[in-house]
Amino acid sequence: MTSDEVRARMRERSEQFRALPQLLQKYYTQDTSTGDWNGIYLWDSAAAVEAFLASELAHSMAAAYQVTSTPRVEILEVHFTLRENSRASSL
Repeated sequence: MTSDEVRARMRERSEQFRALPQLLQKYYTQDTSTGDWNGIYLWDSAAAVEAFLASELAHSMAAAYQVTSTPRVEILEVHFTLRENSRASSL
């Protein structure tokens, strides 16, 4: 997919993620050294992460973005945030 196609797909699918009440924030990112596209998710609980990973939405992501390799999933625990509210810009 071209960069424009990826961005368009992100916008198309963003409402599905906005509808998840336990998803506090999602950052759509690109690694400038590899060109890989990534999503960074901030959930309100570990249970929410597990529920998402088992969901149809999570399982549809590889096909939606034409990913042919196994997606990398890393789960990290947040211990401290600098700011109370996220000021991330929209796509």
